[in-house]
Amino acid sequence: MSIVQNKKAFHDYFVEEKFEAGMIFEGWEVKAIRAGRVQLKEAYVVIRKGELFLIGCHISPLLTASTHVQPDPVRTRKLLLHAEEITRLIGKVERAGYTLMPLDMHYKAGRIKLEIGLAKGKKQHDKRESEKQKEWVRDKQRLMRGK
Repeated sequence: MSIVQNKKAFHDYFVEEKFEAGMIFEGWEVKAIRAGRVQLKEAYVVIRKGELFLIGCHISPLLTASTHVQPDPVRTRKLLLHAEEITRLIGKVERAGYTLMPLDMHYKAGRIKLEIGLAKGKKQHDKRESEKQKEWVRDKQRLMRGK
């Protein structure tokens, strides 16, 4: 079940591979995510010292959060993947010029997972072309319904 999607990632990038990662959260963050107070629009994934981190993901704290906790809505959060997946991603990002983008945050077996994509940036003409393709599919559906 999806919590939030990053639709802008598919508009700006060609997503070639997808990986599912766990995340390290604080208690108030889990409560806020379950309430749907999360945003992935400006978020991105970086590699530091052989580990993956999610930067720029905004989780708005609930008003009922604990009084002794100072919530930081955009703190850097560590992503959890298998070691061989991380080494493969590091190789692709450093050598082949790929980018890691968060695509979708969802529930899986009661846990919150993040789907990250190995992506290459689109040029302006690529964006226009994919927009034309979407419009053509919509028009085709409209014509098929009309008959």
